[in-house]
Amino acid sequence: MNNSNSVMDRISLTRRHLLGTLAVAAASAIPIAAYAQAAAAASSASTAQAIADHFSSVATMQGEFVQFGPRGEQTGGKFYIQRPGKLRFNYDNPSPIRVIADGKNVAVGNMKLKTWDLYPLSKTPLSLLLAQRIDLSAGSVKSVKQESDLTTIALGNNTIFGNSTITMMFDPKTYDLRQWTITDNQGKDTSVMVFNVKTGMQFDDKVFRVPYEVIPGTAAYRD
Repeated sequence: MNNSNSVMDRISLTRRHLLGTLAVAAASAIPIAAYAQAAAAASSASTAQAIADHFSSVATMQGEFVQFGPRGEQTGGKFYIQRPGKLRFNYDNPSPIRVIADGKNVAVGNMKLKTWDLYPLSKTPLSLLLAQRIDLSAGSVKSVKQESDLTTIALGNNTIFGNSTITMMFDPKTYDLRQWTITDNQGKDTSVMVFNVKTGMQFDDKVFRVPYEVIPGTAAYRD
């Protein structure tokens, strides 16, 4: 942040007024700094919302990803997103994992063991990433950080997600999503970097279909 120009710049001072002017400057330093901070915060918030609006305007996208787990493990695969609320991760072999969000739930399946775990989408930070519109004025913003090569927006809601957060990283020039990191309630990070991203395609409904018929206790969700 650039410091505000000194209040004495370009002012011709007599010796009689010097002490008085310094006293005024000292008294006004705090509100000037506070104003500068507030202006910078407002600018960051405006830029962040513009980026979020751009990302939210992308109805569908697909591409490749590399995921880094909390223990340093690395996996990759292909991802698919459709707003609102739909996502699919197909992990490359030998990983047997599939992750599917159908707008209501997030299902994590192990294709080898033929098991599925189900979580309400609304109770996970993924719901912020997949929202129809990411509204940064809704009290979910934890922080916004602007750098020359990256704009980072951290979102969360303690009432809904506990200590879990999702941190999204965007290209500040193109507003394209580069990475997101989900931090769970234990403070463990899982990061996903995306590349070779394409947008504007149409997906078959089967892409985001959760196989409720093979998941015990999910009859109420079946079509």
